[in-house]
Amino acid sequence: QVQLVESGGGLVQPGGSLRLSCEVSGQTVRPYAVAWFRQAPGKEREFVGATRQNGMSTNYADSVKGRFTVSRDYAKNSVYLQMNSLKPEDTALYYCAAGRRLILSTVSTWRAYDYYGQGTQVTVSS
Repeated sequence: QVQLVESGGGLVQPGGSLRLSCEVSGQTVRPYAVAWFRQAPGKEREFVGATRQNGMSTNYADSVKGRFTVSRDYAKNSVYLQMNSLKPEDTALYYCAAGRRLILSTVSTWRAYDYYGQGTQVTVSS
C-alpha cells in the first residue's frame, strides 16, 4: 500500500516562495507518476503540475508555468513542488497524488491516480 504525506505549507506574502514535499512510503516512487492538485474554497480541484513515470517529463497548468517546478528525489522517495512568485490566487489546499497508469492525456485528471495525500494548506496574503 502506497501512502503519501504532504508537508511544507504555510502563510507567505505575495511574491514569496514555498516548497511543498510529498513523501511516498510503501513502494519506491520511481515507477509512479506524481502530480500536485489544489483546491481553493468554493472552487473545483485543479491540476497544478506533475512528474511522469520514472521522471520522464513534467507537465504544468498554464496558471503556474514558469513559477512552479515539480521535482523528484529518489534517495528520499519524495516529490517536491517549488513555488515561486506566489500570488494570492495560489491560496489553496494542495494535494499530491500518485499513479502508475498515467498517459499524457490523463496526467491532469484527479481520478486517474491511485493514491492521494491529505493535503497541506498554502495561504498567500500580506
